[in-house]
Amino acid sequence: MRLSADNILKPLHWTLLGALGITALVEVIAPNVSENLDAILLVLAAAASLTTVARQLPVQNVVLAASITALIGGAAHGLSARTSIPFGPLTFTDSAGQKMFEAIPWPMPLIWIVAMFNSRGVVRLALRPWRKTMNYGWWLIGLTALLAVIFDLALEPVAAHIKHYWLWQPTKVHATWHGASPLNFLGWGFVALFILAFSTPSLIKKQPGPPSEPDFTPLVIWLGAMVLFAIGAAAAGYWPAVIVEMVLAGIATFFAIRGAKW
Repeated sequence: MRLSADNILKPLHWTLLGALGITALVEVIAPNVSENLDAILLVLAAAASLTTVARQLPVQNVVLAASITALIGGAAHGLSARTSIPFGPLTFTDSAGQKMFEAIPWPMPLIWIVAMFNSRGVVRLALRPWRKTMNYGWWLIGLTALLAVIFDLALEPVAAHIKHYWLWQPTKVHATWHGASPLNFLGWGFVALFILAFSTPSLIKKQPGPPSEPDFTPLVIWLGAMVLFAIGAAAAGYWPAVIVEMVLAGIATFFAIRGAKW
């Protein structure tokens, strides 16, 4: 019997999701069980994100889109570490992981893949009733960038103050979000739009056919990350951050479920 791509991807996809769920549970219950737990969680999340899309699109398209996302996102953080552009002045610590090209910790490209692929998946659910409208593509790109910024908003307190993956240097702007200036979030939005400008053509299904059933996997991964970030912030006593994160996550989840069920 000849195996199709989905016959291979489907069990792999569910295996990755199961492993991701177990690892996330361990992260909550026993976060200090292994120094590699965060790395394992990130790799599983990135792999599950890619197999989700690969079940709907040709694998080569997914590889191209992931490569574009990792390259642009990683390069932007490497550039910011050297020049403070586009995110502001930051310094990566050894806790962030081994550096590539002496500038970019290896997890950064994977963080961008998780943020971008799942933000786009959540927005696709929310906009499902309007997928045939003229401005659907523009709304998809704009809201995906917005959700990527929200992802970073939730990530910052944990990454900068709890895990100490990077340090923010002072700027002339005194208003910050756990050390990150508004420039950081503007930079995330700009880079997300730049990524989408090049990766979107690879993520469009070009073969005609009936619309696929809504896939809630991106929502599960995106929301799961938001919850993990909130739990970490709560453990450190950053309750304002927890409230903001959960409100934003709740709004996104509401619209995603409403759009999928419409």
